[in-house]
Amino acid sequence: MSHHDEWIRLSGQEGPGAAAFIDRYYALETEAYRRLLSAYPDPVSGTGGDVAVRLGFDGEMAVFAGFLDGIRESVSIPVDPEAMTDETGLTIAIDPVLLFRNMLRAKARWLAELPEWDPVLPADVRDGMVREHRLAGMARSARTAGRNDPCPCGSGRKFKHCCGKTAGA
Repeated sequence: MSHHDEWIRLSGQEGPGAAAFIDRYYALETEAYRRLLSAYPDPVSGTGGDVAVRLGFDGEMAVFAGFLDGIRESVSIPVDPEAMTDETGLTIAIDPVLLFRNMLRAKARWLAELPEWDPVLPADVRDGMVREHRLAGMARSARTAGRNDPCPCGSGRKFKHCCGKTAGA
């Protein structure tokens, strides 16, 4: 069974052990992101086993495969968690903008607020990205013309005396 297949099996658990497994994964994931951000702009390279150890997944290759699955859209060099073995050559080169946006999209606020982001993306850039993300998720209704507003057709007349006459009919 591949590390990725083992990850699928483990992450699909239910019952009392599932919460502990998720908590453990989040702790390992947080540490891995701390280490990746601290290494930026240098990629983390080596065999799958070496990179897993350098990122804090000591001996937990299935969980590392799950981490790779989650980060695959945030890297500038493609990674394939399904094909990763202990001996596979692996390079993790993060794209900080993509990574930060994906953390926001995944609602992983604890990762987006890591202090290791400071030298990678300035706080004002991150704040702008957070604001942009929030605005993109807000529902907005289209502004409609009120009866005494100028008509949107550009005639210069009030809406109620122009296009509004037929709107209510």
